[in-house]
Amino acid sequence: MDNVLKNLASKALERKKTHRQTLEKLKRKRTGKVDKVFHQLHNEAFACIDCLQCANCCKTTGPLFTQKDITRISGHLNLSESEFSAKYLRIDEDNDHVLQKVPCVFLDAENYCSIYEVRPKACREYPHTDMSKQQKIFNLTLKNAEICPAVFQILERLSAVDLNRL
Repeated sequence: MDNVLKNLASKALERKKTHRQTLEKLKRKRTGKVDKVFHQLHNEAFACIDCLQCANCCKTTGPLFTQKDITRISGHLNLSESEFSAKYLRIDEDNDHVLQKVPCVFLDAENYCSIYEVRPKACREYPHTDMSKQQKIFNLTLKNAEICPAVFQILERLSAVDLNRL
């Protein structure tokens, strides 16, 4: 997995133009059909890729924390919301609550999340390739291909699909 991650960002950047062109073509297709293809490719990718062997998302990026996340996680940690926020979060340039630093402080040496049961919504949904209305998040998908080998694999497989059949 280390070799895959070592080259992932550069490979994703090399293939970004091709991936963007593929996604542009998919914007003109019916949402249900696009979602069906994405969900199938998502399932195939995650049948081969073990997130616990990777955890690149937790090591290189931080999720957004909603107010519900802050309430849930601070309660789980027996901290007040203000204590939790002061200890772990900062406000970014978009006025969102994000981790003060990465890798994620809740990620342990074996790539397990110490707050997995109450993790942020953004973590539960990452990398978002199994969500509905994929066309609305194509820019995010392109960005996530630089971080998540499963997303890169999905985009590579999509680029090989005959899109005229959708």
